[in-house]
Amino acid sequence: MRRGRATPSPRRPGGRAASRRAPRGTLGRGRAGAMLTSRTFLKRTRAGAVVKVVREHYLRDDIPCGADACPLCPVRPDQPLGLEARPSGAASGLCPGPHYLLPDTNLLLHQIDILEDPVIKNVIVLQTVLQEVRSRSAPVYKRIRDVIGNPEKHFYSFTNEHHRETYIEQEQGESSNDRNDRAIRVAVKWYSEHLKKIQNEENEDIQVIFLTNDRNNKEKALEEGITAYTCEEYIKSLIDNPDLVDRLACVSDEGKEIESGKIIFPEHVPLSKLQQGIKSGIYLQGTYRASRDNYLEATVWVHGDAEENKEIIIQGLKHLNRAVHEDTVAVELLAKDEWVAPSSVVLQDDGQNEDDIEMEEKKENILKISVNKNMLRPTGKVVGIIKRNWRPFCGMLSKSHIKEARRHLFTPADRRIPRIRIETRQADKLEGQRIIVAIDGWPRNSRYPNGHFVKNLGSAGDKETETEVLLLEHDVPHQPFSQNVLSFLPKMPWSITEKDMKYREDLRHLYVCSVDPPGCTDIDDALHCREIGNGNLEVGVHIADVSHFIRPGNALDDESAKRGTTVYLCEKRIDMVPELLSSNLCSLRSNVDRLAFSCIWEMNQKAEILNTRFTKSIINSKASLTYAEAQMRIDSAAMNDDITVSLRGLNKLAKILKKKRIDNGALMLSSPEVRFHMDSETHDPIDLQTKELKETNSMVEEFMLLANVSVAQKIYDEFPEFALLRKHPAPPPSNYDILVKAAKSKNLEIKTDSAKALAESLDKAESPDFPYLNTLLRILTTRCMMQAVYFCSGMDSDFHHYGLASPIYTHFTSPIRRYADIIVHRLLAVAIGADSTYPELTDKHKLADLSKNLNYRHKMAQYAQRASVAFHTQLFFKTKGVVNEDAYILFVRRNAVVVLIPKYGLEGTVFFEEKDKPTPKLDYNSEVPSLTVEGTTLCVFDKVKVNITLDASNIQHQKIRMELVEPKILASGVPAHLSTEMSSYNEPEKKKKKLQQSNSKVE
Repeated sequence: MRRGRATPSPRRPGGRAASRRAPRGTLGRGRAGAMLTSRTFLKRTRAGAVVKVVREHYLRDDIPCGADACPLCPVRPDQPLGLEARPSGAASGLCPGPHYLLPDTNLLLHQIDILEDPVIKNVIVLQTVLQEVRSRSAPVYKRIRDVIGNPEKHFYSFTNEHHRETYIEQEQGESSNDRNDRAIRVAVKWYSEHLKKIQNEENEDIQVIFLTNDRNNKEKALEEGITAYTCEEYIKSLIDNPDLVDRLACVSDEGKEIESGKIIFPEHVPLSKLQQGIKSGIYLQGTYRASRDNYLEATVWVHGDAEENKEIIIQGLKHLNRAVHEDTVAVELLAKDEWVAPSSVVLQDDGQNEDDIEMEEKKENILKISVNKNMLRPTGKVVGIIKRNWRPFCGMLSKSHIKEARRHLFTPADRRIPRIRIETRQADKLEGQRIIVAIDGWPRNSRYPNGHFVKNLGSAGDKETETEVLLLEHDVPHQPFSQNVLSFLPKMPWSITEKDMKYREDLRHLYVCSVDPPGCTDIDDALHCREIGNGNLEVGVHIADVSHFIRPGNALDDESAKRGTTVYLCEKRIDMVPELLSSNLCSLRSNVDRLAFSCIWEMNQKAEILNTRFTKSIINSKASLTYAEAQMRIDSAAMNDDITVSLRGLNKLAKILKKKRIDNGALMLSSPEVRFHMDSETHDPIDLQTKELKETNSMVEEFMLLANVSVAQKIYDEFPEFALLRKHPAPPPSNYDILVKAAKSKNLEIKTDSAKALAESLDKAESPDFPYLNTLLRILTTRCMMQAVYFCSGMDSDFHHYGLASPIYTHFTSPIRRYADIIVHRLLAVAIGADSTYPELTDKHKLADLSKNLNYRHKMAQYAQRASVAFHTQLFFKTKGVVNEDAYILFVRRNAVVVLIPKYGLEGTVFFEEKDKPTPKLDYNSEVPSLTVEGTTLCVFDKVKVNITLDASNIQHQKIRMELVEPKILASGVPAHLSTEMSSYNEPEKKKKKLQQSNSKVE
């Protein structure tokens, strides 16, 4: 019988349907075609009280089944149909006829990789299942929503909880899980009955196949006459797609253990007991950070504000207890007599004898070499996992040597992730390919976790494949912008209207210019300087008005917030905003009218600020210059045009501003930055050199810093609780140990009690015989720094920026490439009355959450950029044969040193031990610090000479091999080659207290 279509009810303001409440627990008519019931559930408040909540719940009879052209269902234009009238898809030996698939919650959670495969089509996703997935895994929920939104997949979301014939009440004594399982089975039966009434052209009944890996649920379904299979049964039945079996997640660990069955790891404490233990103080909760240099060591950063035991060392396989990098874990502190020191040994897992636990124990003993008692740190063991942070991992297959074996080890690109055991029939095809693998579980009797194959990315070494890997490994959102996002861009041709001019100042008459690196198309900022009548100077920083185009809360704004920052790779830019904005409408290109947000100062000749004002503006840049072109104008006596005069005025003031900052204690740090010169046809690097900075680089930087400080003060004055600011915490004194010791070894004193004292002692740390020493000290100082972070002023009390010696700071000057700047623009616009506010802008909790994401995205962008440099460095040396260069020792380890080659900005770990070769006599002195190899002593900052070659024998972790030429180590048995690993995909280890490893400025 064809159901009547429901008539829409009157709407309340805000779009919610008006209704009359039915008596509690009863059914009543709420509107035509719908019935009203109520749902009761218990909810815990923030204060811990339990309250009973009763909500109205509409039941409808006009919700369609989703099958195309179903004659029994009403047509609803607001709800797109997903299922094909005659289901197409992979041929199944179990279900030869046309069929739809209906998975339960656990199957969807664990087998999302299968469901995303193009072969799997015509799937019914119940509301019950979606709601459970949403509460249990936000990433999987987003993935299934994306699949449902893909018209080619024919997935349909059926609102069974609001359909009169599929909604069920929870029975007395029935658990929520059992009620939901029953609701799913009721929906499957309804679909089966419903589809029997539809006859297709071939008069074949369309079956609904229930997919579940829950044994009890499957048994009940079969008893009720439902066709049900496990995921594995169904996927193995697909006649033409045998490779799809590789993508099955291993949900049960039965049969997947290593053959010996020997228990390797302690049992994890159940979650309920962990929570009790954390509450009582027996256990500590924190984030697990694996070491990149030593697979038998990790650090747990304890959550909370307590200073004591903030960082706990974990050493040894059993104590690591199956935790994976970035998991949230519970740890138990060991007795003080069991505490250890952070290891100076570099140990990497070769994965060749996975059953040889005795060998692992021997390696663990190496870590326990006697150490200074002052070096001992709080030490613990992982007792349980609170939350897994597993993600799909990129890497390569280490094919088993056993002929026709299906079980192989997968080696992740990131050395902090353990090897993963997978089953695949495609080993021959996947060898030499970059692939993605997901972890399914880690049983107690398995040396490595179990997982499954997800996707083949392409050949290892291929430039596009490697770029894709580094973007995925560093979680950089890089998919093309969706049509929904692009729909919020201005329509072309675009021009400035009278409406746009409201609240704006016309500054097109000013001689404004931009100064940027060569080839820059996303020009955020422009400058001007001119004399005014009273002998003072007017200086303006004009920033692209991106917030005019990106309005709060739409899809374009949401996508920009998610991306957080533009990512600059060696040959590619991953934009935060679509190209129409980044390279065109927002970019302050020359000789076109552009909307800007201007910060204008009146200054005297001593660069003292007499007046500051902020205004939305319209500008017309008179020149887009590179740093070199701007420098040439400043230096050329023959050039005296308005732009050149403006640049000279800016440069003069910038020098004064910089001196003031340094006098206040601002740090001038150093880090090698490299530039590649690419072949115009192959796009391979043909030259590599460190970037040369000019006066104009410093000139632009000074005015950007000044604008950021001025805007920070303004938005904080107006919004003391809601200002988005940036701070740079002072490093703890222990961070400077390595710097102080290294300087002392050269008879220099570095004072670290304040930024000013540090800056002054760095200025004095000169050696006439060793001019590069000061640069090395500044590079080392950069490594001691904390990471600068965004925060909301209402959630913190420490605003100080240590590196810049500024009491307050923010980011305002780069809104095309940083989302933080867009928020700051919005705050400033409201502060000067140029725009209206919105709720999220004055919600400090939401701003704190936003800051957290921005800090994460900025960190990942830095790591991705560094990985891109590493990969292109390898490409450069690939064709160079042997290169002989000077190098300096930056760090000394127990069995390795870290060297820097200034010419290339190349840095890496140099090992003094090689597998299957005699170990040389090594004597490590942590106080100097120095390492003596067979009588030859190597100290921090020593100059050495090396021969550089690329070792591509391990395509995943290619190495720059360095042969030590000077000083020559004569003793036999010493490795002839020292290797510095330049893996393109490993983030730097998060050193003590989150040491900043970035090549970027602390700004």
